[in-house]
Amino acid sequence: MNEKMLMHLNIPTDTDIKYAILPGDPGRVDKIAQYLDSPHLLAHNREFRSFVGKIEGENVIITSTGIGGPSAAIALEELSLIGVKRAVRIGTCGGISEKVSGGDIVIPTAAIRMEGTSKEYAPAEYPACADFDMVCALVRAAVDNKMKYHTGVIQSKDSFYGQHNPKSMPVSYELINKWEAWKKLDVLASEMETAALFTVAAVRKIKIGCVLHVMWNQGKAVPHTDGSDRTDCAIRTAVDALKLMIYSDRG
Repeated sequence: MNEKMLMHLNIPTDTDIKYAILPGDPGRVDKIAQYLDSPHLLAHNREFRSFVGKIEGENVIITSTGIGGPSAAIALEELSLIGVKRAVRIGTCGGISEKVSGGDIVIPTAAIRMEGTSKEYAPAEYPACADFDMVCALVRAAVDNKMKYHTGVIQSKDSFYGQHNPKSMPVSYELINKWEAWKKLDVLASEMETAALFTVAAVRKIKIGCVLHVMWNQGKAVPHTDGSDRTDCAIRTAVDALKLMIYSDRG
């Protein structure tokens, strides 16, 4: 093992960066980098692609987390080792609540821990919550950019096909019953990384928020968008929210 490099991100351990943007898809890192000043590729190893650029003169790292909680937790753990203190996840989700439609954005205040990674960090009773100031900054950025947004609880899961083909699963009774419960509780949307990130952030003392682009709502008569990548709304919201946090941190 090279002690001068982070094991999975392949970033030098003496890197010092306070702010991070965390997309899931490595393919979105380059797109997000266009919103930063002077971006350049730092490393790419496995699902972890990292760019560094500047927002309001501060270094910001963009690191993809891959799919699911385990790789997302690894990314945030290693980013904490280089000094990251604020982070925002940019991702996609599927709507659960009827009020959520494809093309909207969701700013989670908390995530249901229906995944396995967070259970190795905190007792089941501990909630996976966003940082309040980060949520406020994301909401302000969404309002300033005239986005249609929702705030509230989302669900994080481990099985994509457990949601989309639950009847084929031996535990279909549990998956279907819980999905109906989330609907009755007005849970906004479903995705696969946020609960793990929120929980790791709590353990490592990182202030974290999240903004999600809604791809579709499978419960609606016309559930899907046209399939194109329209994550720009979420990206602009995240970048503008980080600007607000940088101003705040400078006092």
